[in-house]
Amino acid sequence: MLEKLQDLVNADAWLVQRGRFVDTRFLLEAGERQHLVAIHAGRIESVTAGPFVMPRWTFALRAPEEAWRRFWLPLPPPGFNDILAMVKSRSLRIEGDPHVLMANLLYFKDVLACLRGKVQ
Repeated sequence: MLEKLQDLVNADAWLVQRGRFVDTRFLLEAGERQHLVAIHAGRIESVTAGPFVMPRWTFALRAPEEAWRRFWLPLPPPGFNDILAMVKSRSLRIEGDPHVLMANLLYFKDVLACLRGKVQ
């Protein structure tokens, strides 16, 4: 599901520049699927598929698989066009320490939007 994320983000020089101060690891959960995404200086170093016993992450984005599918449509419907819209509609839960996410919100929105139209 997220296999393309590392290549898409790292190939976008503008996006890497925007996230140049981001160093974190976050968990992206789609239903039963879990992925740990490690970021250093705006570049995605790894995307590791779970399941995990006790993963270390700063924050987690948890949503049903169907919600992520709708988010990654080329033209997402209202309520799925943005991660904060998904939080408001209770499709997405943010857990952990949201400081890194909120301080670099546009970066993370663009990272997740890279997969629009590329995920089945």
